[in-house]
Amino acid sequence: MVNSITTFLVAVMMASDAAMAFTASSRVHNHLVTSSSSSSSTSLHATYASSPPTRRDVFASIIGSSAAITAATITSIANPTLAYAAGSNSPPTPDEIARIQTGYDNIRYLLDHWEQETTVCREAGGKECKRDADPVRKYLGLRSTTDPLFQIEKVFAKVRFMEDLDPDKLEAFFEATEDWNTAMNMSNSMSYISQFAEYNPGGGKDEVLKYLNEAQTQVVLAEKALKVILDCVKSASSSA
Repeated sequence: MVNSITTFLVAVMMASDAAMAFTASSRVHNHLVTSSSSSSSTSLHATYASSPPTRRDVFASIIGSSAAITAATITSIANPTLAYAAGSNSPPTPDEIARIQTGYDNIRYLLDHWEQETTVCREAGGKECKRDADPVRKYLGLRSTTDPLFQIEKVFAKVRFMEDLDPDKLEAFFEATEDWNTAMNMSNSMSYISQFAEYNPGGGKDEVLKYLNEAQTQVVLAEKALKVILDCVKSASSSA
């Protein structure tokens, strides 16, 4: 996060240098042109010479003209989840909070019944079974719009508008949302690879299990992050 903001500020400083160089060049050119065509160039040149632009002037101009963009950019860098809340300042509804709870309970069930939930018996009349990672994506809200955790990041973004939100829990909450996003994306990738690992060159059932186990590791991390988020939301809603 710090590196991203630093990079942004360096870019602004570079832009200010370029703007100063362009402005100086333009003023010299204007002076030469106007001095050959009109005597008023003397006063024009005097004006330029008396108040040359400084780095601070150009920097302030750039910052002033892009203040809104800058604020939005830094906010997104600080926590990408907050981008979902653009244009909205309403807290999550009871139904949305219930979605977090239901999603958490479902993930707990998945982890407690991992082998059962990731094994399907469809071949040879149900007599032949194989491991299948697709249910993992369903439990994480990545398969259907009706899944409790489908685009749950939008609900996370509303949490900061809860009136009784404990300020001491904000840092942990934001870290948990970032951990959730990372774990969910990694689990999604590992599950997807696992589904096709048996048919890829050099693949097989061992490869299916390898990536399925990696997906399980990420689901454990997602469950931990979601628990922190849920605790923060429930503490605020219970105080309301």
